[in-house]
Amino acid sequence: MCWEFLVGNLLVGSLVLDNQVRVRRCGAYTRSSVTAQSRDDKRGIVITGGSKGLGYSLAREFLATNNSKVVICGRNADRLQAAVASLQTEFDDSCIQGVRCDVSNASDVAALASFAAEKLGTIHFWINNAGEVTGKKLLADVDAEEIVRVSGTNVVGSLLCCREAIRLMRQQESSSEPIYHIFNMGFSRWGASFTKSACTHKSTKVALTQLTRSLSEELQAAGLSSIGVHNLSPGMVLTDLLLKDSTPVARRFFNTLAEEPETVAKDLVPRILATRGTGQSIECLSPASAFFKVATGFPQIIQGGRFFDKDGNRVKIRGESYQENGVKLM
Repeated sequence: MCWEFLVGNLLVGSLVLDNQVRVRRCGAYTRSSVTAQSRDDKRGIVITGGSKGLGYSLAREFLATNNSKVVICGRNADRLQAAVASLQTEFDDSCIQGVRCDVSNASDVAALASFAAEKLGTIHFWINNAGEVTGKKLLADVDAEEIVRVSGTNVVGSLLCCREAIRLMRQQESSSEPIYHIFNMGFSRWGASFTKSACTHKSTKVALTQLTRSLSEELQAAGLSSIGVHNLSPGMVLTDLLLKDSTPVARRFFNTLAEEPETVAKDLVPRILATRGTGQSIECLSPASAFFKVATGFPQIIQGGRFFDKDGNRVKIRGESYQENGVKLM
């Protein structure tokens, strides 16, 4: 993509009304932030795909509020165990638990729900963070197994998780307005228009945005007013999903548009906790902010230097470890 084309598109996008929820800082939340609390006065939070990347950083940020108990899940048992152990070195062991789960498997998701109910009591927030992406290939060149895997995780997984979350939440203390919240990781309106990801990934993320809208309406029509469903668009996060098959040119743009998972989590967690009603959309990267970042960060796009050098190689921080693709290890 060329610089002039991108900035032109971002400028047009910046004219769209920005519906972002205003950011609050962590630690500013008291018991009144959530109407119904867990039996030990802590919020119960479930995060799928929580063993690495943004999911792990979200778990860590929720725990840092000192008023949350978190259950994370992941498909890789060893990675999950390492993630839980890492978090338990910082926080009370009883506040962070993990269970292996393939979200595309109905039995695994049902087991996750049972585990979460046992460990957390009341579930206040369920975040469907687990996601997959294919390589940047034409659909005709993608293996059938890869298509099934990506759609299974992104769409079927979110459907199954929403189903189990609703089953738990409708048994909890009821309210005339949403006090329990489900978040799906769908594309924002402008993100869907400008993303260059493969159609296998893009189509599933757009589907999640529609899932959120339809499910929110369905719950309201069914009289389940205690449950809200929302869209969460974290923007460009330096994880496997973003960096897979990324080109040196794209990586130079990431110097201005992307952020590390922990930075995004610090932005998202206060906004998640402040969410009210249903059908809300939380976006980390609005058209206006994207345009501003590109305009002010143009030297980093040309010369590199923040996350990647001019050749697309990762700029490494002393003391940190990185995967071969440039993703920082937890």
